[in-house]
Amino acid sequence: MIKPLIWENDILKLIDQRKLPLSEEYVDITNLEECFDSIKDMIVRGAPLIGFTALWGMVLDIKNNPNYGIDEITKSADYLKTARPTAVNLAYEVDRAVDLAKDSLDTYEQRLRIFAQDQMDLLYENNLTMAKIAQKDLESRFGDKKLRLMTLCNTGALACGPMGTALGVISHLASQGKVEMVYASETRPYLQGGRLTAYELCKENIPHKITVEGAFSYILENKLVDAIFIGADRIVRNGDTANKIGSSTLAIVAKYYGVPFYVVAPTSSFDLDSRTGDEIEIELRPEEEILSALDSRIAPKESKALNPSFDVTRARNIAGIICEKGLIQDPISTESLLKVVES
Repeated sequence: MIKPLIWENDILKLIDQRKLPLSEEYVDITNLEECFDSIKDMIVRGAPLIGFTALWGMVLDIKNNPNYGIDEITKSADYLKTARPTAVNLAYEVDRAVDLAKDSLDTYEQRLRIFAQDQMDLLYENNLTMAKIAQKDLESRFGDKKLRLMTLCNTGALACGPMGTALGVISHLASQGKVEMVYASETRPYLQGGRLTAYELCKENIPHKITVEGAFSYILENKLVDAIFIGADRIVRNGDTANKIGSSTLAIVAKYYGVPFYVVAPTSSFDLDSRTGDEIEIELRPEEEILSALDSRIAPKESKALNPSFDVTRARNIAGIICEKGLIQDPISTESLLKVVES
């Protein structure tokens, strides 16, 4: 599997995910502003990987400005947070970078470098734990049968850096010989499913078919899927979840047809300061992403577009939320969520 983020010779190298799967090109990031642009412009994406990118951006910033005090470090962190507002991992990671500086500015750059790498290593271990939790719950539901699974957007290594979250579950199950078929939802308008998830599935030789979001009801009504796994950019106290646009629709359809719908995300994606999904800021992205495709206009010149990048999946439509600390099962509530997350 290609590495989406490489730290080498004090340069942050990011694979340009906008050009996958047709071209595997890396972009060199050497300062805070380039890091901001890489997040804002979708060179890098996926909540955990955005967080890691920001951490390395903070490393670059202090390397380029070794005389920075805590005020300048905090200003840089606040600047990075504005790149994309919905994914909580971004603010979570840069706030921890600031906390390291507040502890002491002595050897701050060295400690931040170690911290950034440690967090990536820890996520791999945590994601593997989540995959095993998912496997155990699926075996309780379906026994040893090979499973037909569905996912939306991209939640694999390209979204996380190390092993993926929801797609990491599928990858782990496939390594155990437990996957019959994966349905990867195309994910308009950026096609993260059709481009990136399919790319990762091809790399791992996992059987799959790409489908459009409009086929959700057809696929589930015809019993083609046993279970669904998605990631999360933010999970709030009551279990409401923000994820790629279309996630809520898929959850509602899954609930109607009785197909278990799982959300897989590390605790860094939990926002315990927000009570319900109504408090989540939804990022509105540029109209051109809908009005054009592959740099060519596909809509009338007079047309406008509404392009919310995320929606909120309500806890009542989720069969289980899986984090590295355990499984939060339906019925999901603030109490059941906190019992696991704060354990």
